[in-house]
Amino acid sequence: MALNPFFLQGSPGEQRLVQNLINEQLQIYGVEVTYIPRKFVNRQSIIEEVQSSRFDDNFLLEAYVNTYEGYSGAGDIMTKFGVSLRDEVTLTISRERFEDFISPFLDPDDYELATRPREGDLVFFPLGSRLFEVKFVEHEQPFYQLGKNYVYQLQCELFEYEDEVLDTSIDEIDTQIEDQGFITTLNLVGSGVTAAASATLAPAQSGFINSLTILNDGSGYTSTPTVFISTSRTAAGVNASAVAITTERNGVFSIKELILTNAGAGYTVAPSISIVGGNGTGAIATCGITTSGRGVISYTITNEGSGYTVPPLITVAGPSGAGTTATATAVVDTGNAKLSSIRPVNPGVGYTVAPTVTVADPNIITGRGNYLYNDLVVGQTSNTEAIVRSWDADTKVLKITNVGIGSTISGFIPGEEVRIQTGIDPGTGHKIHKTVFVSTGTTTGTVGVSTTIITGINTSGISVGAAVSAVDNVIGLGVTVISIGAGTITIDSPSLNTSSTSLTISTGTTSFVAYNVRQYEQEDKYDAYSDNDEFELAADEIVDFAESNPFGTY
Repeated sequence: MALNPFFLQGSPGEQRLVQNLINEQLQIYGVEVTYIPRKFVNRQSIIEEVQSSRFDDNFLLEAYVNTYEGYSGAGDIMTKFGVSLRDEVTLTISRERFEDFISPFLDPDDYELATRPREGDLVFFPLGSRLFEVKFVEHEQPFYQLGKNYVYQLQCELFEYEDEVLDTSIDEIDTQIEDQGFITTLNLVGSGVTAAASATLAPAQSGFINSLTILNDGSGYTSTPTVFISTSRTAAGVNASAVAITTERNGVFSIKELILTNAGAGYTVAPSISIVGGNGTGAIATCGITTSGRGVISYTITNEGSGYTVPPLITVAGPSGAGTTATATAVVDTGNAKLSSIRPVNPGVGYTVAPTVTVADPNIITGRGNYLYNDLVVGQTSNTEAIVRSWDADTKVLKITNVGIGSTISGFIPGEEVRIQTGIDPGTGHKIHKTVFVSTGTTTGTVGVSTTIITGINTSGISVGAAVSAVDNVIGLGVTVISIGAGTITIDSPSLNTSSTSLTISTGTTSFVAYNVRQYEQEDKYDAYSDNDEFELAADEIVDFAESNPFGTY
């Protein structure tokens, strides 16, 4: 039998009335939560696996707490990997409010299924300052009242961090994962001073070592052995010295090379060389000497400098007449980024006076600016990308996460420069760097080629995305405004990607951010349970696995 035609079973007017009543009840009895949609950054096309996600949008939304008596779920449980919090909460939100105030602002290119709440999105629950992840969206409960559905029920579980980027610009939310995830450390170099050194010549017509040759590299050298060179043959001579460098090939530890630290003087015949210690045997070496002419037998560091993350190039001036130019190699103390020693490679010959020794500049003379939480940083040599978790400007320690996510890069290279990168400008194709200048005081220097920073900043008449020039009294030529804030502007720096880049900032609170890597520590030493060691020790006092497995036998 057909339905009674005198009853409409739900007219558009009645449906709007029900929706309005539900919206009003949610606004009266609900809780104001922050809805954070998930943006897929990188996904595997073969099996559609999402490798990395980002949360950088936020929307205030009223929600009714269905589980009003408390969190549901398994609660706090003890697992082999520590205490696990399995709290759950069910929230009811207005279908109309989501479709009118959230969906229109979600770009379909960035968000799939932008027309409804999605599993994987986050909800910040303010009552407990906790982040929940949407696990299931129920859209048919209550079931078609007056022929329509009016709400979504979000079944949420406490969020488990998996290297996602949370950048909503709300500190209370973003800091929820500040210390979560696999966090590694970059020890950076902030300022550098060029080192200086001098050369010492062998006495006139004395013999000195000009080469070292390994006849047998031996085996079993698990530690560095000691190299002994027999004493010089003349009373006025100088004993030569050398160090051994070990290597490992296919499980065999042997001598890789011998390096002179002092070429000695006064030798009439080639001295004997013995290699002892290091738990190894069998290494045999010999040397050659020069008995006519003078060469550089040693180097003295007069200024150890600073900021050296990799050994600098050592240049020795050649002899004034016929002869051979001396060569040398530098050794850097990675602990303090200073020059520790200079070792002769070839003493040269034909010198009458001590030559000039030039030490190359450190990789970066002056570190600039400050890294901010959630900044994207990139190594300029390795192209490794990472997300900033914290930055200590005094110790130059940068904590990072998401290292090389979505790429085959293994990590940062000592000596390379680490810059802030916010993306690629689609108009120019240049990397966009955060370069911030204060609107008060004096800011001077140069950015790139024929680009000058002018005293003061005037943001009047400048809009985001506009190209600025010198007449704007901002930065000069060749840049585009990214954002304008209270007293600051952020620009891209296209010329910073060229070989002729020049950037010096004499004043200003923050500038182009760049430091060099001194050391990259790939181990997470901030998570007490990253290796499960501490928990295992504590668990052994509670459950003795040595007797039997309390969870059963497979």
